[in-house]
Amino acid sequence: MRREGTNRGDRAVGRTARDDGTVIPAVWSPLHRRHAPTLEVELGKPVAQYELPARADEIHRALAEAPDHFRIVEPVGHGVGPIEAVHDPGLVAFLGTAWEDVHREQGVAEAIPDTVVHPALRAGMGPAPPPAGAAARLGFWCFETMTPVVEGTYEAARGAVDVALTATDLVLGGEPAAYGLCRPPGHHAPTAAYGGYCYFNNAGIAAHAIATSTGTKVTVLDVDYHHGNGTQQIFYGRSDVQYVSLHGDPNRAYPYFAGHAEETGAGRGAGSNLNLPLPADIDDDHYLTALTRAIDAIDAFDPAVIVVSLGVDTYHLDPIADFGLSTDAFTRSAAAVAGLARPVVVLQEGGYHLPSIGENVLAWLGGLMNGS
Repeated sequence: MRREGTNRGDRAVGRTARDDGTVIPAVWSPLHRRHAPTLEVELGKPVAQYELPARADEIHRALAEAPDHFRIVEPVGHGVGPIEAVHDPGLVAFLGTAWEDVHREQGVAEAIPDTVVHPALRAGMGPAPPPAGAAARLGFWCFETMTPVVEGTYEAARGAVDVALTATDLVLGGEPAAYGLCRPPGHHAPTAAYGGYCYFNNAGIAAHAIATSTGTKVTVLDVDYHHGNGTQQIFYGRSDVQYVSLHGDPNRAYPYFAGHAEETGAGRGAGSNLNLPLPADIDDDHYLTALTRAIDAIDAFDPAVIVVSLGVDTYHLDPIADFGLSTDAFTRSAAAVAGLARPVVVLQEGGYHLPSIGENVLAWLGGLMNGS
C-alpha cells in the first residue's frame, strides 16, 4: 500500500549518544551508489523507484554532521563465503553476471522479469530447471517486478553485505552496538530468490555468521514496516536464531504471502518465530505496547546478540506504508531494545521519506545508546 502523508507537527529529535560521550561506530560504503535504478513495475504500471541512492546518502549526511556521536567506518571485504553460507550459490552466481547477460541478450538498462516461476506452473512435474536464456533467468530467481537489476547492482549488494559483516565484527570485538548503513536492503531476500528491493539478506547473513562462529543464540528483531519474509524463511526451521517482526498486516501489506501470526517456526525452529502484524494508522503508544510483547519474547529466548533490521518506513509520512509513528517513537522503541542489555547490531532496511530519514535513523540510534 502506498500512501502520502501530511505533516502532523509531531516530529521530535532523538539524541544520538549517551551523555557519557559514547560514540557509535557507523559502517558505510559509497558502493551503494552503483545501484541506481529509476523505475519499478507496480500492478502493471511503471512508476518511479523508491529505493534510491539518496536514501543512504541522506542517512550518511546526518551521521557525518554528528561527529561527536558517530564514527564513520569503512567496510572490510568478506568475500562470497558468508553469502553462500545463507544463499543458494546459484543465486549468487546469477546476480554476479545478471545485468551483463541480460543487457547483452536484450539491450535493456534495467532488467525486470516478465515471467516469474509460479508453483502451479509445474505442479506434479517437479521443480523447473534454470533456463538458458538470460531474461528467463530473471524470473527464475526473482519473485516480483519492483526489484530491477542494473549495471552496479551486484557490486552494491556485495558492498551491503560487507557493511553488515563489518558492523557485526565490531560488536563481536567488544562494541556494545554498531550500525551498518546497508543499501540495498536485505530482509525480503530468502535463501534462493531476490525481491522487495533486496538481493542478499544482510541481516540473515550477519545473524548466521554470529550463531555459527560463536555457538550462541541470536535474535533478529525486524522493525521495518514490511515483514521480512526472507529472514523468516532462512531461519524458520532453526532453533539458534529467533526471528521477531512487527509489521503491517500481510492481509493488506507487502509481501502479502508471509508474516501471519500463526507462522511460528517449524521442526527444531518451532516457537522461534514471532510475527506481530499490526493495523493501519497505529500510533506511538499502541506500537510500543506491541513492541513490549516482542521484547518479552526476546528476553525469554535469551540471545547473546540482537540483530535489528531497522526500517523507518513506519514513520507517518512514509509514501509506501500506512503506520502513524512519530520520530519520538523511534527513540522510545530503541530505548526498549536497549533495556534488554545485550550487544546490538543495527542494519538499515527501509525508509522512503527522504526529508526525515536521517533524523529518524539518528533518533533510533540515540534511543539505543541513551536507553542502555
